[in-house]
Amino acid sequence: MPAFKKNRLFLALTVTVFFAGCAVGPDYARPTSTLPEQHKEATTATAQAVAPVNAEWWTLFNDATLNQLVQQTLAANQDLQAAIARLEASEAAAREAGAELYPAIGLAANGSRNRISGETFSGKNTGSATYNNRRAALSLSYEVDLWGRIRRSNEAARAEALASRFGRDSIQLALIGQLVNEYLILRSNEAQLEVTRQTLESRQESLKIVQARLDAGSASGLELAQAESQLNAAQGQWSQFKRLRALSENQIGLLSGQPGLKLASTSLEQLPLPPTPPTGLPSSLLEARPDVRQAEEKLIAANARIGVAKAAYFPTIGLTGLYGSESAALSNLFTGSAGIWTAAIGLTMPIFDAGRTGARVDQATAAQAENIANYRKTLQTAFREVSDAIVNLQEFANEEAAFAAQVDASKRAFNLAQKRYESGYSGYNDLLDTQRTLNTAQLLYLASRKNRLGASVDLFKALGGGWQPVRQHLLRSNSKNNPIF
Repeated sequence: MPAFKKNRLFLALTVTVFFAGCAVGPDYARPTSTLPEQHKEATTATAQAVAPVNAEWWTLFNDATLNQLVQQTLAANQDLQAAIARLEASEAAAREAGAELYPAIGLAANGSRNRISGETFSGKNTGSATYNNRRAALSLSYEVDLWGRIRRSNEAARAEALASRFGRDSIQLALIGQLVNEYLILRSNEAQLEVTRQTLESRQESLKIVQARLDAGSASGLELAQAESQLNAAQGQWSQFKRLRALSENQIGLLSGQPGLKLASTSLEQLPLPPTPPTGLPSSLLEARPDVRQAEEKLIAANARIGVAKAAYFPTIGLTGLYGSESAALSNLFTGSAGIWTAAIGLTMPIFDAGRTGARVDQATAAQAENIANYRKTLQTAFREVSDAIVNLQEFANEEAAFAAQVDASKRAFNLAQKRYESGYSGYNDLLDTQRTLNTAQLLYLASRKNRLGASVDLFKALGGGWQPVRQHLLRSNSKNNPIF
C-alpha cells in the first residue's frame, strides 16, 4: 500500500477515534448545597456522630408482631409491587438504550419465483421469462456515535433506571414508616381503651356510692344526675377509642396486604423507646436518603438529554453491510460463485429545520433547570424533616415526663377526694373534678407517649432508615460483566 494511502487511513482512524470519545452537551456536576453545617437542634455529640442507622430500625421496638407486619408489608403491599414493576420497565429501557451502542446483525432468507413481462423495455430483447431466486444473507447496521447522541441517551436511560430504583426504595421506606406509625396509633388506642375501662369502673362505683348516699338522704338528685352523666360520657369515650382502633387495624391490613387482619391487644407502655440515632451532618443526607438520590438521578437524566438534543445539529453517519449467497437454484446457493456482499456508508446532515432542533435544546435546558430546583427543594425538605423530628423527639420527651407526673398527682388527688366524699367531708363536685382531671391526664400521657415514639420513627425515616443504594455500581459502569450497562 502506498505511503500516502496508509497515512490517509491512519488519519481517518485517528479522527474517528477522537470524535468517538467526545459527547456534545454538558457533563454532569452536582449542584452546590446550601445546607447549614449541622442541625441546630442536635447536640454536638449526635451531630458529629457517624454511626450508621440500623437498616432494620423497627426491630428496636422489640415487638415480634410489628416485625412480622413489616415483613408482610414488604412482600405484599400493592404500592410497592407497582413500584417494582416500574423499576423493571425502566431497567429494560436502559438495556434497550445501551444496545444502540452496538451493531445490529440480522439474518434474512427468502425464495421467490418471478416472471418478466415480454412487453417491457428489458423484455423486448429477451422476451418473457420465468425464473427462480433464492437468497440467504447476514445484514449489519451501525450508527457511528461521533457526537455522543447514543451515549448521552444511554446515560439518561441509566439515570432514569436508577431514579426508578431509588423511587422504589423511597416508597419502601415511607411504607415502613407509615406502618410503624399506624401500629403505634393502634397500640395507643388500646391503651386509651384500657384507661377508659378503668374510668368506667370508677364512675360505676361512684354512681353506686351516690345512689347509696341518696337513699340515705345525704346526697341530692343533682349529684345522682351528674354521676350518671359522667358514666355516659365514659361510655361514649369507650366507643370512640374502640372505633379508632378498628380503623387503625383496617389500615394496617391494607398496608400489609392482609384484608380482615385481626391483631391481639398489648400495652403501648411495653414498647421501648429506640435509642436516638446519630443525626450526623446535613451533607450526609446527599447519600443517605433515596428520595434525594432519586431527584439527583432525574437531574442527571435531564442533563444528558441536552446532549441528545444538541447532537441533532451534527451529521449522522451510518454503516451498513450485507454478506450472503444468491442463486436461482437452491443446490447452488452456497457455492463460491453464489456469494454476494455489500458495504456502504451514509451521512445525513441537517441544513434547515426552521428552528426545530434549537427548540428541542431549549426544552431540554429548561427541563434541566426544573430538575435542579426540584433537587434542591428535595434536599431542603430532607433537612427540615430531620430538624422537625429532632425537635419533636426532644419536646415530646419533656411533655411525656410532665404528663406522667400529672398522672401521679391526679391519682393521689382522686384517692383523697374519694375518701373525703365517702366520709362526708367534701361534696360530689370535688370528686367529680378529680375524676375528670385524672382521666384527662392519663389520656394526655398516652398521647404524648405515642407522639414520642412516633417522633423516633420520623427521625429514622428522615435519616434514610439505614438505606444503601445496593445496585448503583451496576448501572453506573460499562463493565465486561454487564456490557449493556
